[in-house]
Amino acid sequence: MTETPKELGYSMPAEWEKHSAVWLAWPYDVTTFPNIVPDVEISYCEIIKALEGSEKVNLIIRTSGKERIEKMLIDSGADMNNIVFFEENYGDVWTRDYAPITLFNKEKNNKVYVKWNYNVYGKGHEAYFADLVKDDKVFNNIIDESKYKVYRPEVVLEGGAIESNGRGTLMTTEQCLLNFNRNGDFSKEQYEKYLKDYLGVENIIWLKNGIINDHTDGHIDEVARFVAPDTIVCAYEDDINDPNFHILDDNFSILTNAVDKDGNKFKVIKLPMPHMDYDDGVKAPVSYANFYIGNSVVLMSVFNDENDEKAKGIIQSLFPNHKIIGIDCTKIIYGGGAIHCMTMQEYSDR
Repeated sequence: MTETPKELGYSMPAEWEKHSAVWLAWPYDVTTFPNIVPDVEISYCEIIKALEGSEKVNLIIRTSGKERIEKMLIDSGADMNNIVFFEENYGDVWTRDYAPITLFNKEKNNKVYVKWNYNVYGKGHEAYFADLVKDDKVFNNIIDESKYKVYRPEVVLEGGAIESNGRGTLMTTEQCLLNFNRNGDFSKEQYEKYLKDYLGVENIIWLKNGIINDHTDGHIDEVARFVAPDTIVCAYEDDINDPNFHILDDNFSILTNAVDKDGNKFKVIKLPMPHMDYDDGVKAPVSYANFYIGNSVVLMSVFNDENDEKAKGIIQSLFPNHKIIGIDCTKIIYGGGAIHCMTMQEYSDR
């Protein structure tokens, strides 16, 4: 029987550990971004420029249109030497959810990939997101051609559904993982075995639900994030009449009582919520928790909201050695996600 990554000493790092690059996929899909692809492309140029000096950008594009993308990036002032292009057949930008998870063994100074299955946020969604089903295979060529071993547990799991402190503790939500549309009637116990065996963790914190109108069924990266091994930021709604109030208050209560693998409680810091409605009046699934921790920058999703600066100040206090850069996500959110959803870190060999 093949040994699991955990048995071989591999585990999932925290996001703030050293990256060699970040994976992005250039926006095309008009189903995800109806009538606003040009606006989202401008945001991508801003994101890529913001990552200069922090880490390389591995940019996935389709086999046509490279010259136009290069011109946009050059015109925006991007350093083309910081960008590596990968031509693949893909549908959407949410690399966080369909890219492999990188594990690291500190004693061997080596990494491996774990490629989970991706079914476009659940059985039943494939019809609506038919053009995106192929994203499950985007990284197959990339990782198969690398020098690193690849594990394939044959279990559906998106990267945005899990959060690691790099010290053996993982956070997730019941709403997402226990949804029948992912892996049928998988129990908590079955999930915990896979998460422990294939992510090298020992302790799992289960929150209940994610925010309202999140089509991912409650991804953790919209509600709670590790910012240090012993510290969690938790999205929190102060308005008792807001639909997210009770959801986030319940999550906060769970986190204040949660412990790490050694039985120690975490420091839990409230992160205010932004507020935005789509053009049709539906409440958008916006959250300041959807930030990306780079080597020297933190890219924050901001929404032209009165809480933007307050949230930015909290994140800056937690990452005093990083530059905090706000990226306007008022257009990007029409695709249902934000900065963290469209980025996936590639860890460095150390």
